[in-house]
Amino acid sequence: MAAVRVSSRSGLPGLLIYLGIGIAIGQDGIGVGFDDVGLTQVMGYAALVVILAEGGLGTKWHEIKPALPAAAVLSTFGVAVSVGVTAAAAHYLAGVEWRQALIVGAVVSSTDAAAVFSVLRNVPLPSRLTGALEAESGFNDAPVVILVVAFSAAGPVEHWYLLLGKIALELAIGAAVGLAIGFLGAYGLRHIALPASGLYPIAVMAIATIAYAGGALAHGSGFLAVYLAALILGNAKLPHQPATRGFAEGLGWIAQIGMFVLLGLLVTPHELGDDIVPALAVGLVLTVVARPLSVFLSTAPFRLPWQEKVLLSWAGLRGAVPIVLATIPMVAGVPEARRMFNIVFVLVIVYTLVQGPTLPWLARRLKLGKTEAEDLGIESAPLERLRGHLLSVAVPEGSKMHGVEVAELRLPAGASVTLVVRDGTSFVPGPTTVLRHGDELLVVATDPVRDAAEKRLLAVSEGGKLAGWLGTGGTSNGTPVAIPGKTGRKQAPGMVGKN
Repeated sequence: MAAVRVSSRSGLPGLLIYLGIGIAIGQDGIGVGFDDVGLTQVMGYAALVVILAEGGLGTKWHEIKPALPAAAVLSTFGVAVSVGVTAAAAHYLAGVEWRQALIVGAVVSSTDAAAVFSVLRNVPLPSRLTGALEAESGFNDAPVVILVVAFSAAGPVEHWYLLLGKIALELAIGAAVGLAIGFLGAYGLRHIALPASGLYPIAVMAIATIAYAGGALAHGSGFLAVYLAALILGNAKLPHQPATRGFAEGLGWIAQIGMFVLLGLLVTPHELGDDIVPALAVGLVLTVVARPLSVFLSTAPFRLPWQEKVLLSWAGLRGAVPIVLATIPMVAGVPEARRMFNIVFVLVIVYTLVQGPTLPWLARRLKLGKTEAEDLGIESAPLERLRGHLLSVAVPEGSKMHGVEVAELRLPAGASVTLVVRDGTSFVPGPTTVLRHGDELLVVATDPVRDAAEKRLLAVSEGGKLAGWLGTGGTSNGTPVAIPGKTGRKQAPGMVGKN
């Protein structure tokens, strides 16, 4: 926790501090010997599952939906371009054999989910860019892991068309398993009231872990499965959603810190001297040639301004994931695997130190600041025996619910605002009570109109009291929508917010 504080105050990427702690404890520091590559790989995989789950839970569907095509191309075709260019650099500049060069290219071509998610929390980028980077970092681990395993396997590398077919099949299986488990888990948690609120975060993380296990057991991509399952759960308006996000974020921090310290223990600094120059050369090609080329080629069919393409090129952050993937050839016994690990380690350290702190500066220079208002926060708790729901609604800055009277919310019959908390004081509102920024509302809604009430609240937050007439969802011809029975899951456009 002290390292997190130092990281936030100094601007240094947190992973460098955690790696430094591991190195200080290791053989060249205090002297603790650790060389269990297999354990490091297993723990790294487990940490990556938690990090991808946390990232999926925090990813907003309305932000990544427009960016999905570009992210899908970046995480497949873009990865292939980056692997080819970086492998050529490793072969010709570092003198690495072609097989090992392809492994290095595959290992470092994956953007790190932990690094991207942590940096994006502090860089106010437009939602389209944030969505593209989050989706790419969530998707591209799967094909990269398949490539690294294929290149590290004993015997000749499969023909390219067989390798592409294997990648496509594993991605399809992983996607199917992740979507199925995500939807089933969300349906169960929405319709079954657990006896304690603290069980909901545990249940959500358990479902995400089951998705990884299911994808792996089905010979698919477990990493893609866990990310998609968590993405569905994070946008499903589950009970106690903010508590779940906080729990997942805490687990994500534990996973990152543990993984980085373990990797720091595994490395031996005095062995890195001969590999520093080759790592810098390969990293320079990756950063200024391979990554920009993959971004510009992948986004060519999409209408993205050149400023956004430049930022996407620079935001291809590497972190612990490439170092974890570099343990795969070590476990498989690939010749010169230790040298490949050292090259990857130095490359990640140096270019994370360069890219991470300069990303906010570049965003300002390219004038790519975020202009969207903060989303309306709604938390739901089920009342199973009463067949109702309690909706806790926080009115953020920028919400057009500010200045709206309670009666002007025009909630559907069966839903009403029962309590307002303002400046630490709670009171029962009247029809003419005017809502303000910072207010917290307690809305009681019966089960049949729960979705319609939430949709109306989101619509007013976006369009104000005239939302029904301005084309914003939530009403029909100015009349509140009350839907008998079960309501659909379709949301007002652009308003799938924090839950």
